[in-house]
Amino acid sequence: MVRAMQPQDLVDSTVMDNSGSKIGKVGTVYLADDTRRPEWVTVKTGLFGQKESFVPLSGADMESDGLHVQVAKDQVSDAPRIDAEGHLSEKESVELYKYYGLPAPRAGNGENMRDRGRDAAAGGAAGGAAGGVAGTTRPTGRDTAQAKGRPTAEHAAKGGRHDASGAGDVVRSEEHLRVGTEQVETGHVRLRKYVVTEDEQVTVPVTHEEVRVEREPITDAKAAGRTEIGEAEQDVVLHAEKPVVQKETVPVERVRLGTEQVTEEQTVQGKVRKERIDIDDDTKRGRKS
Repeated sequence: MVRAMQPQDLVDSTVMDNSGSKIGKVGTVYLADDTRRPEWVTVKTGLFGQKESFVPLSGADMESDGLHVQVAKDQVSDAPRIDAEGHLSEKESVELYKYYGLPAPRAGNGENMRDRGRDAAAGGAAGGAAGGVAGTTRPTGRDTAQAKGRPTAEHAAKGGRHDASGAGDVVRSEEHLRVGTEQVETGHVRLRKYVVTEDEQVTVPVTHEEVRVEREPITDAKAAGRTEIGEAEQDVVLHAEKPVVQKETVPVERVRLGTEQVTEEQTVQGKVRKERIDIDDDTKRGRKS
């Protein structure tokens, strides 16, 4: 059992399992009827925290990073779904203790545990003094005559007059959606470099030599010197350029992975309960206009 903890200290706290992994956030705190101490909390899990599972506070400890419980995250995810509606029956409590492998409470220990959720944080001890149950500002009177529309003895003694203290009022409540966000992994992106081979064509100019026959008429025989008829030859070496291919590695660009925040809007929906007020005035029945 958690000692020296108040419901308002637990509401919306981060819940960590016995290995330090985050389970979710506290949604509702349930108090034991006999001790009025926190005994169970519901933890918001699943997408957008729309699922709430019961987690025992036996052996739990409140630390700077949140509430550390003595059960595993998988246990909480697979816990029985119980729609307590502000109240745990003895049967439901025993079922949860059995699931978590905890000693079953003594008879009546789990019966009529009242919802101490967000109203406990808002109402604190004031609600406990007014309603007789510590830490609540919500009417727990589904079972009371006043909540069912029947006047109490005190109200009747006052002749139906409005009590300025608010003790005779019927409080109408509504559920509102509280939507938050949590950061989850959506995937991994890997940057890797690999080698491919492809053909590349480059045009380069080349030069070569060709033979050109030059003829020059001789006009002065004496200047040309003595000549004889016979064979003669002349050898000329021709040159040409040819492409020479070499490879070199040069850097062309830097590539890195980065992230950026992109904000978009998503619409979520859920079912909420709202109380309505009907007035049944039997003094107007049978009147003739």
